[in-house]
Amino acid sequence: MGQTVFIPRELDANEPRVAASPETVKRLVGLGFEVIVEKGAGFGSRITDQDFAAAGAAIGKAADASKADVVLKVRRPTDAELKGYKSGAAVIAIMDPYGNDAAVAAMAKAGITAFSMEFMPRITRAQVMDVLSSQANLAGYQAVIDAAAEYDRALPMMMTAAGTVPAAKTFIMGVGVAGLQAIATARRLGAVVTATDVRPAVKEQVQSLGAKFLAVEDEEFKAAETAGGYAKEMSKEYQAKQAALTAEHIAKQDIVITTALIPGRPAPKLVSAAMVASMKPGSVIVDLAVERGGNVEGAVAGKVVTTENGVKIVGHLNVPGRVAASASLLYAKNLYAFLETMVDKAAKELAIKRDDELVKATMLTDGGKVVHPNFAKAAEAPRTEPAAIPATIMVADTSDKPVAKKTAAKNPAAAKSPSSKSKGTA
Repeated sequence: MGQTVFIPRELDANEPRVAASPETVKRLVGLGFEVIVEKGAGFGSRITDQDFAAAGAAIGKAADASKADVVLKVRRPTDAELKGYKSGAAVIAIMDPYGNDAAVAAMAKAGITAFSMEFMPRITRAQVMDVLSSQANLAGYQAVIDAAAEYDRALPMMMTAAGTVPAAKTFIMGVGVAGLQAIATARRLGAVVTATDVRPAVKEQVQSLGAKFLAVEDEEFKAAETAGGYAKEMSKEYQAKQAALTAEHIAKQDIVITTALIPGRPAPKLVSAAMVASMKPGSVIVDLAVERGGNVEGAVAGKVVTTENGVKIVGHLNVPGRVAASASLLYAKNLYAFLETMVDKAAKELAIKRDDELVKATMLTDGGKVVHPNFAKAAEAPRTEPAAIPATIMVADTSDKPVAKKTAAKNPAAAKSPSSKSKGTA
């Protein structure tokens, strides 16, 4: 068929991941595509040009994007990259469209058919395409590794002739995919782990991993989840009790890891400056939501901050990218699995079925227009980024207008109001 798939080297200096692996290149060639990988694209993920070439790819340059029918990326294309794409090309990446209406409009103007992988519906058929889960899983793991690296003591309890080293106390806030992996990793390293979440249903998952679930488990909490899996708005009285319990618990912890992200909104503030000030010198907080404003007061994107009382707040950017060799392999498979559904196997050519539920959920732009319902008016009326909302269920909000939140969204693309969704980094 002569159709071409292009895999570029990511331009962001903080992005070592790549959108293909030797395995997926081999499979793409098997589908009938000519595959071109930009020279050096995989170096940050320990994949050499020779590895890609051995799998059947041609090693090219950035300008080769101009002849590509499909472009597979990690991050949304820049304006400079868009100028090099041919009109009608399918571009598949993590687009991060919320709050970036100008970038979405630019993709439409460039005439590309853009797909946002983070909008993949969470249905059985699409599990293998779920980039949020594949990358959040590694983020949860790396958060514990980063915490251990900053914590100047051993994590497991050690009994020696010279005395006993106590186990580190670790608290995970938010039990999505990242939170569950953080619990599992911290437990493997020997820490004493507790976790909290807005949903009563996750208690069993937390306990199955050997951690203790923390919440005010009164009658109101037991009825806090709707039949649809969403969290009900809690009363002021419950919020106050939960906030007091959380604040008291954080003061005793050695490590705190926060994972709460809300699509389309800045991250909710879960840990206040007063809570940070209550922690012991040498304690560590890892904020996995720092790129969206952070769950922790005082967190700084891209930095490790040490407070006046000696607490380290870790705000690394692109945490999955810190384990790029593993993250790229998973992400590449996510992309391949999605692209495969849009290939006519008999004709061996790209055949996008615009009525397919996966396509409808993830397609951002097509035919020169912004077509996703959440962003269709981006060009005419840019979306205003809402203010960060307080965590009104996990940690109390003392304002007069509590904000109701939903739990982990089953289908991020389908929700009409992003501000109503709440989930862990997943």
